Amino acid sequence: MLPRRFLPSLPSLLALEALDRLGTASAAGVELNLTQSAVSHQLTTLEAQLGVVLLRRERGRLTLTPAAQDFVAEARAALHRIAQASLTLRANPTGGTLSLAILPAFGMRWLAPRLAGFAKAHPEVTVNLSTRLKPFDFATAPFDAAIHYGREDWQGAAYLKLMDEEILAAASPAFTAQTPDEVLTLPLLQLESRAGDWHRWFAHHGRPGLRPPAMLFDQFATMQQAAVHGLGAALLPLFLIEDDLAAGRLQPLCGPAIPAAGSYYLVWPKDRPQRAPLASFIAWLRDKP
Repeated sequence: MLPRRFLPSLPSLLALEALDRLGTASAAGVELNLTQSAVSHQLTTLEAQLGVVLLRRERGRLTLTPAAQDFVAEARAALHRIAQASLTLRANPTGGTLSLAILPAFGMRWLAPRLAGFAKAHPEVTVNLSTRLKPFDFATAPFDAAIHYGREDWQGAAYLKLMDEEILAAASPAFTAQTPDEVLTLPLLQLESRAGDWHRWFAHHGRPGLRPPAMLFDQFATMQQAAVHGLGAALLPLFLIEDDLAAGRLQPLCGPAIPAAGSYYLVWPKDRPQRAPLASFIAWLRDKP
């Protein structure tokens, strides 16, 4: 721990953060339930504690110095982590909490059905799930681990492969196509985060170099429903559409599924001490088919 003299009082820190965010001491006072003079007192106290001038007083307004703006950005992140830790503690006061960032389709169809087994094996762990569509920086995000689609290319992370993926060209029964040229005549649907999928699919079927235009979607679930309702042909993970294929809501186009460009991984920061809930989750996943 740093010496206590380097730790400013929390009320003063909250006053500085609110002033920076809201622009005036009066607005900060309204948010903090303080008078304007009480906010000014807290700011003066903070300057005295740190021994640094933080504020410029110009024409009756308070503005932060450039150094203070840098300081408050770091302090805001720390305050957010403290608030998140408090929320985690309140959510599970008797045990550990595991915060996972998940991909929505994979989380719904692969992970969610398995979580009851983990909860039974580890009742002391509360699992919190949040959706993230793209990789992020673990240093600035409140997650212990994440589900990642791609290759082992998340910088600074350790990996556990969960599943390879196969993708299938499929459409509603309103469309039929037996050859790549026939597929090319259909309206195509595409996930925006996988812009190369149709290019790879056509290359796999002997038509390299094609990058046909397609309607873009940000999530598989939306694109899946669009395909079911006859909007066009989509490349969809086989594990996601098994029920639709069995029920006849979707049908394959031009051959079987092909290997996807990536796989699904659990990733976690390798330079951070591994907490017990995460270690339990990793060990449990290693034993799952």
